[in-house]
Amino acid sequence: MKSSTYIGAVLLLVALLSGCQQESMPAKNMPITAVSYIPVTTSEHNIDTQMQGRVVASVIAEVRPQVGGIVEQRLFEEGNTVEQGQLLYQIDPATYQAAYNEAKANLSSAKATLETAKVKDQRYASLLKIDGVSQQDTDDAHATYLEAQANIEKFEAALATASINLEFTKVKAPISGHIGISNVTQGALVTAQQSTAMATIRTLDPIYVDMTKSSKELLKLRQLMTENGVTQGTTEVTLTLEDGSEYELKGQLKMQEVSVDASTGTVTLRAEFPNPNGVLLPGMFVRTQVNEAVNENAILVPQQGIYHTATGEAYAYVINQNNLVEKRVVETVNAVDNKWVIASGLSVNDKLLVEGSSKVRPGSEVKPIEVQMDEHGTMITVTDSNNASTEVGK
Repeated sequence: MKSSTYIGAVLLLVALLSGCQQESMPAKNMPITAVSYIPVTTSEHNIDTQMQGRVVASVIAEVRPQVGGIVEQRLFEEGNTVEQGQLLYQIDPATYQAAYNEAKANLSSAKATLETAKVKDQRYASLLKIDGVSQQDTDDAHATYLEAQANIEKFEAALATASINLEFTKVKAPISGHIGISNVTQGALVTAQQSTAMATIRTLDPIYVDMTKSSKELLKLRQLMTENGVTQGTTEVTLTLEDGSEYELKGQLKMQEVSVDASTGTVTLRAEFPNPNGVLLPGMFVRTQVNEAVNENAILVPQQGIYHTATGEAYAYVINQNNLVEKRVVETVNAVDNKWVIASGLSVNDKLLVEGSSKVRPGSEVKPIEVQMDEHGTMITVTDSNNASTEVGK
């Protein structure tokens, strides 16, 4: 019995000594994860605003008759270009020609009456000096002469009106441009200043594009313009057509509406584009990009270095001076190609982790490897000798 007890005690002692030896053995060092980073820098960034727009003619004129009558002729081809002053329609001039002839005859009669009244006035004035006529007859003769003079002006005005109305029977183009479909045909009755236009002329070169921008975005841009390093842009406008192709000619931002549309909360901006080939037509829906400002100290980082939570909050991993991973909440402005424009959360010379984030977590010690992104978005290792770099795998 004593022997069994002794053997058990010995075995227990051996087990305890073995455990102590294992605990006293130094643990093997865990390998440090290698990750890739890029140093955060500033660069010049064009602040471009994308907006939807509609194409509108730079000049629009609706052709309406200024006198009534029957349309005798239409003297243009629909869809063609017309010049200012070109004859478009001929309205039956018969009644207006007759009115003109009558006014002309009335003026000739008035001139003859004036000559007679003038001679009589002069004669009576001479006779009054020798008491050949009464003062009353002399005054009546002079009044008749003055009335004949006034009638001349009245009939001259009537003749001018008749001449204008006769000329109005020739409906001419008020502007140069492309004329659309005619709303009247030969034989149609038109009236002066009718509500329906006979045709519409539009000037298409140059042509306008009207864009809308929210008042909130406008205020944000004005606030941005007060920051250091932000300057006024070129106001150059590029255009993307309905089929996705880019319009080859550039436009210029011309004006901004001075009021906000109360129903939509937007402000209208207008750009002018050259349109020599007539590619742009009024009513087209287009997308525009306007260079409104330039930020000389913008921070742009690869999109793969920025992450988002389920709620949409953006964050990044930064490697500190002790090679430990930190989590930073950042604010993004917009995406430019394969980069994010950062408004806050990152500073110049921060080491932004761009590859290997799945292997670490905040507080992890890492082995940082500096990389840079080429024009294709591929991360390549930065070598000390600046020789050919090797691509870094993810």
